[in-house]
Amino acid sequence: MKEKKGTTSSKKCDHTSVGMHIWRDNKLLLIERRKYPFGFAPPAGHIDESSSFETAAKRELEEETGLRVKSLKLIREGKKDNPCRRDGGTWHYWKIYNVEAEGEVQRSLEETKQTGWYSKKEIENLAKRTKEYLSGEISEDEWQKSPGLEPVWYKWMKDLKII
Repeated sequence: MKEKKGTTSSKKCDHTSVGMHIWRDNKLLLIERRKYPFGFAPPAGHIDESSSFETAAKRELEEETGLRVKSLKLIREGKKDNPCRRDGGTWHYWKIYNVEAEGEVQRSLEETKQTGWYSKKEIENLAKRTKEYLSGEISEDEWQKSPGLEPVWYKWMKDLKII
């Protein structure tokens, strides 16, 4: 998997992450990441000092989208190799949730370039771009200007049969 140079931070990776799927009208909420790892992904983040994956899911969802969790349903968990910008971040143990959320999307200007609701067809188009990037058909510069799915989410969406 491609890894952009200069992506580490002084913060040590905790190797645990959470991701949230929010569906409305058969469309999935995705954010385009402003920071490495670049690409489109559901709201997600590290567990850090949270007491649980569920607490982190609530925090990350509100931080990135302004939405509040009404309910969480675990749909998948497991380890995936995926680089992050934190020191030592080469893999993460994930818990992925379907989320019922309330409120209006108010994206984080610090963490996101944009947010939107994407149909399965639109997600498949983003996945096609990721596949091209991972095979070297798209340069790092081209990817950063117009990414597809964040590579780890390309894997998760295949596992979850979304693509």
